Amino acid sequence: MNFEVGSIVEGKVTGIKPFGAFVALNDQVQGLVHISEVSHGFVKDINDVLKTGDVVQVKILSIDEDSKKISLSIRQTQEAPAAAPKKERRPNFGSKKPAAAAQDSSKGFNTLEAKLKDWLKESTDRQAQLNKRLKK
Repeated sequence: MNFEVGSIVEGKVTGIKPFGAFVALNDQVQGLVHISEVSHGFVKDINDVLKTGDVVQVKILSIDEDSKKISLSIRQTQEAPAAAPKKERRPNFGSKKPAAAAQDSSKGFNTLEAKLKDWLKESTDRQAQLNKRLKK
């Protein structure tokens, strides 16, 4: 039986190693599914996903005629999971919002230089208030 790069065939897992799984495509031919090609998600331990004797669908990625090595992928035979929506992440710098940040929240993103000016002004104002209290 001739195998072609890009074709999807059924195979049987014949061996598991930390770096991947050997899959027999027929009685004479076997290939390797690298651990990165086992699943769409990160696979820390291949034994959590595959075991010897499993029948799997594999896509032929490459065939090296000289060394008779065949690279396979299980991941590319499966539909990719939908990407989880990303949550908007906001920095948490404490419970108090600086007055300048509260005023600028409707403007959107400000450059660091503009923010620095606001923070320096706020710091100067706070220092002036503290100095007034200490003089009383």
